[in-house]
Amino acid sequence: MRTYGSRITLAALSTLAAATAFAAPAGATVFDQAISVQSEAHIGADGTITLSGTYRCEQPSPDGTTQVKATLVQDGVHLGISGGQAVCDGKDHQWHARGTLAYTPQVHAGPAKATAELQEIHLAGVMPSSLDTVAADEKVVEVVDHR
Repeated sequence: MRTYGSRITLAALSTLAAATAFAAPAGATVFDQAISVQSEAHIGADGTITLSGTYRCEQPSPDGTTQVKATLVQDGVHLGISGGQAVCDGKDHQWHARGTLAYTPQVHAGPAKATAELQEIHLAGVMPSSLDTVAADEKVVEVVDHR
């Protein structure tokens, strides 16, 4: 009886491992994904901050979409900015992410860490089921204040 229970447990674990191994590539991304962030961020007279750069992506899986996300960190203050939906046609495109400093007025001229990410959002019906970062660039940028 004990051998039978061990065989069932082994079979269940083997099935789970196989399902995991074969399910992983279903959400895998295509190969030619890239994003970059420019070396300067700009604070406009209206109190908005703009980061920009370029990206390239291939069409995501049929059950998803791709977006650009940018983050700026300066003196412990984190500012996340949506760069909008990406056009994934294998060509190079410009992206611009604009956000308000209304909730982060401490952001100022000087160095800051900027991160740009190209993210695939996989959908299950109308709800997001997973989010994969398929390309990222991180560098110290100079924040230029035009106020």
